[in-house]
Amino acid sequence: MDGLVDNRFEREWEALHEGVEPVVEHVTAEQVAHYAPLLADHFYQTMLDDVEAGQFLTHDKVKQRLHRSMMQWLVDLNAAKTPAEIHALYTHQRNIGVIHARVDIPVSVVLKGARCLKNRYATLVDNAVDIAQQQRHFSMRLFCSRVDLAMEVMSEAYTLNVERQAKSSEAYRLFSITENLSTEKEKQKAALLNWESEAMFQAALGGLTDTRLPRIRESEFGLWFRHKGSHAFQGVTECAVIEQVIEEVDTVCLQRIERSAHDLSLRAEQLRVLKTHAQNVLLQLSSLFEKSLELESGKDVLTHLLNRKFLPTVLSREIDLCRNQGREFAVVSVDIDYFKRVNDRYGHEAGDVVVQQVAALLQKQCRGGDFLFRMGGEEFLVLLVDVGRHKALELSEALRVAVEAHQFELPQTDALELTVSIGCAVYSGHPDYSYLLREADNALYEAKEAGRNRVCMA
Repeated sequence: MDGLVDNRFEREWEALHEGVEPVVEHVTAEQVAHYAPLLADHFYQTMLDDVEAGQFLTHDKVKQRLHRSMMQWLVDLNAAKTPAEIHALYTHQRNIGVIHARVDIPVSVVLKGARCLKNRYATLVDNAVDIAQQQRHFSMRLFCSRVDLAMEVMSEAYTLNVERQAKSSEAYRLFSITENLSTEKEKQKAALLNWESEAMFQAALGGLTDTRLPRIRESEFGLWFRHKGSHAFQGVTECAVIEQVIEEVDTVCLQRIERSAHDLSLRAEQLRVLKTHAQNVLLQLSSLFEKSLELESGKDVLTHLLNRKFLPTVLSREIDLCRNQGREFAVVSVDIDYFKRVNDRYGHEAGDVVVQQVAALLQKQCRGGDFLFRMGGEEFLVLLVDVGRHKALELSEALRVAVEAHQFELPQTDALELTVSIGCAVYSGHPDYSYLLREADNALYEAKEAGRNRVCMA
């Protein structure tokens, strides 16, 4: 299919240049190369001033790379002549479209950027008095046509990838609704009741101590609901009710209790309200799970963890949460040290047992809202939600220690001691999640190079 599309692009490119005099192509390439810095400046400033586009461009590394990349893109678009150059140009436009889809940049923003480039080039060339007027006119037309064709290729790639992501996102939503359904239901009910008990206990001590009451959104249940449950049950009435109750409890009810140390009647009233809210959430939660059906796709067969199929969906959603709510998260790459030796010495069956036990250890250390993936072989990935750099390092070290302290029981042999190397990267604002994954992988490589059995931060 790509070959057919590639051939179509070549035909479109040839048709675009039919009747164009070589001098016009030369003038256009020359003018674009000359004005590339000004065009990139104008594009960048226009995008930064746009509320919708600006949120994708605030990261320093995006700024630094974008200006250089934009200048190079302009030059390449207006210098391609040979079949190899045209093919490379087509491939590059498709890659850009894929990245736009991955970062979730709206097509309208991309088209606005193209329009501002075309308008700016027309203004610059129109003022180039050393070029004949007719050549200026044809150069403007050629430049605009090339940009339009590039936009067509980007948009086509964008659409295909958005459709794939939408299908994956919906599959993950359905999967996350029903993963270990009965177990998850009881686990989250227990987590909610634990929070209620702790909040009531702290409130009872309110007259004796100046204690901040535990917020439901920061509890084990709150982490699970905000990062998993709300996505799994997206659009369901009960989900919206739970979100409203959480907001009411954290921003109104608990704060009133904290301020009522010397007003016993107000405190008693708010404690009754808190109890009612907790019972309401419990009722809505039970209703959510009762509406769900079993679904087992999307699991790693050996460990029953999420497989990498849903990683783009989860990462994109966490980045969106960070962008809208100002929260942080971290990606942790975990690799079993010297795993090949286990397979070579004890056999692949023993290797599978080790992978299963490591998966269980990691899962036990993860909090309710965290995500754990098996990436393949002996490699795992943990997504730690609502953490900064210090907390991410602390939790990563806890993962390492848990594996180091464990005695691995293998069939027909003595217990085995193993370690893991870990690379951790905290989300820093870059809109493309692949950048964060590369940072975590690089940190993992550093941990292995430094001697293994350690955590390295990106």
